[in-house]
Amino acid sequence: MYIYQDLIARQDRNDPVKVGLIGAGKFGSMFLSQVPNSTALKVVAIADLNPQRAKTACRDVGWCEALIDATEFCDDAHDMMKRYGLDVVVEATGNPIAGISHALGAIENGHHIVMVNVETDVLAGGYLAARARSAGVVYSMAYGDQPALTCELVEWARSTGFNVVAAGKGTKFLPSYHNSTPDTVWNHYGLTPEQAMAAGMNSQMFNSFLDGTKSALEMAAIANATGLSVPQNGLAFPPAGMDDLAHILRPSTDGGQLEGKGYVEVVSSLERDGRPVFKDLRWGVYVVIEAPNDYAAACFRQYGMNTDATGRYSAMYKPFHLIGLELNVSILSAAILGRPTGSTQGFNADVVAVAKSDLSAGQVLDGEGGFCVWGKLMPAKTSLAHGGLPIGLAHGVALKNNIPKGSVLTWSDVAIDTTTQAYKVRKEMEAM
Repeated sequence: MYIYQDLIARQDRNDPVKVGLIGAGKFGSMFLSQVPNSTALKVVAIADLNPQRAKTACRDVGWCEALIDATEFCDDAHDMMKRYGLDVVVEATGNPIAGISHALGAIENGHHIVMVNVETDVLAGGYLAARARSAGVVYSMAYGDQPALTCELVEWARSTGFNVVAAGKGTKFLPSYHNSTPDTVWNHYGLTPEQAMAAGMNSQMFNSFLDGTKSALEMAAIANATGLSVPQNGLAFPPAGMDDLAHILRPSTDGGQLEGKGYVEVVSSLERDGRPVFKDLRWGVYVVIEAPNDYAAACFRQYGMNTDATGRYSAMYKPFHLIGLELNVSILSAAILGRPTGSTQGFNADVVAVAKSDLSAGQVLDGEGGFCVWGKLMPAKTSLAHGGLPIGLAHGVALKNNIPKGSVLTWSDVAIDTTTQAYKVRKEMEAM
């Protein structure tokens, strides 16, 4: 993407890209830290449930008082979208239900939307993206987050004529982590609860990263944006380092661990016995490609590609991602080029709630990263056939039935309010 000269021209004519941020948490703060150094990009307003906390976040990341004074702070995102003539809205709340409301508000007001909120994107992204396209605005993944970076690698591979065998990211994972709760999460991060509290770290949010839910959500988002398939029985999290990607992430018929070609998968930075993987990809993203002919395979060898033993499979990867520090790429791509940095194209994959322990009728679910359920990646057709309860709606709802540990929850297992906007939008997407 070559847009810096466009930014200089916009700066010269005093025409910055006007941004409204919803949610000044960790991701939002990382983005805000780049704003004072960004050419022709202006955060006009920030909406947060606690506007004073948002102001404090701006100070903490280096904003001067003059910049803070020139920015509007409010607690009503819909009012912000109506009042300030924005070009782009950034949704960074992490709340799937709020995210649907905010996305629809942005679309109705003619704003492009960058959906940091992957929870919303998986719950209803197919519907929201279609609405945005009909309205002539951009609905985009957030560059800097692993889904958008993975989609970029897939785009590179397909545009250059390579077949995509696998794509995804790395993380720290062991199968036992599916049972992790907010009470046990800090042991796995090498922190005490007191240290985590002093750092302002949210135990439920961090537990979502650990128990596999966030990985499932991110892979579903990638599958829905690229058309790649998802494993029938969910993510396997095979241990794999950078040098082993092409060997492990190839079809089982060729000696690898995939069901076939064209799948999303997450690789673990830990061996199954807990030892660290050599040259792990914990913070990165990858794509495994296949040489389309003997000549290309020979070129892989000649130019030092990290191939499998056959020489036909190879991997490209990015070892790190900078999350909110890279978000400008999505904002500027939407505002200047009118294009997303990855966007949902359909309902190809879903993430459903699975019981972490034996659950009892009457128990109220506490959602992603909580004590009750973790999120499992599943083909959308399988989820619909099973009636699987989306992880994004498994919060604040009471169980009608007893659920054994390890069971997938269904719509019929919960007393859900069918009058809410989130429920209706989800059901409209399923019908689509």
